[in-house]
Amino acid sequence: MEEAELKFGEFELSIVRECTFKLDGGAMFGVVPKTLWSRQSAADELNRVLLACNLLLIETPNARVLVETGMGDRWSEKEKERYEVKTLIDHSNALKQLGLSNQEIDAVVISHLHFDHAGGATRLVDGQLVPTYPKAKYYVQRGEWELAHNANLRARASYRSDDFEPLMQHGCLELIDGDTEIVPGVWAKVTGGHTSHHQVVWFESQGKSGVYFADLMPTKCHVSPPWVMGYDHFPLESCDVKSQWLARATKERWLVVFDHEPAVPWGMVEVDSDGKFNFLPLPARTLSERYACL
Repeated sequence: MEEAELKFGEFELSIVRECTFKLDGGAMFGVVPKTLWSRQSAADELNRVLLACNLLLIETPNARVLVETGMGDRWSEKEKERYEVKTLIDHSNALKQLGLSNQEIDAVVISHLHFDHAGGATRLVDGQLVPTYPKAKYYVQRGEWELAHNANLRARASYRSDDFEPLMQHGCLELIDGDTEIVPGVWAKVTGGHTSHHQVVWFESQGKSGVYFADLMPTKCHVSPPWVMGYDHFPLESCDVKSQWLARATKERWLVVFDHEPAVPWGMVEVDSDGKFNFLPLPARTLSERYACL
């Protein structure tokens, strides 16, 4: 497992790489031609590109907030082969290398309920599905919950009820409506685009701000606003919302975090003289040692 730690104002930020997996490159880049996207993200013989599930732990002075839960470990051998899933943590002790137990998480924010974001929210114990982080409240947009239960044929395959139904049954699910402050300084903010109620996580401490883009911008290759996924329910909206968030992130020098970037998943964004956004990753050593964010 890889993990990273970052000093961020009064917060401590850590990344846990929960797994790597592969998805079809055409689906990941939508209408962008392969002749363009393949220069930045090489495809294998099945046209799949390598991705990761990067969980973000935000430790504030008063709470520990985990952003996303990853793919989880409840996959058949056939499914593992299809997505080439390589699980990198033991979900019964997911934060072990950070010196924490699952019981020490206070809140879990899930951007949306697709299986690569909510799959690690529950785990199987003695034949029963239970919350992976038993003392945490899980925060999901109410509109996303409703979509997961009423998805049409195109969207339905991305949702697995076993990922989220046990959260409701155990009384740890918090359905929120719109932008919500989870704990002081950590906000869930609705963007739409990928799904109708997709949310990102925005955080600030002592004048520093950052954003976990989730599937609004899954990798560094998606920094260009028109490069949106074929998986997006509302691709035109994704393009517009990305432009707005990137403009602010650039102007205010935010830390940006990508959920599916397989290389260094955090850094800054700048805009060049042609108006093109570029990602500037933090040093690679931030994936292995404590680092002070400037």
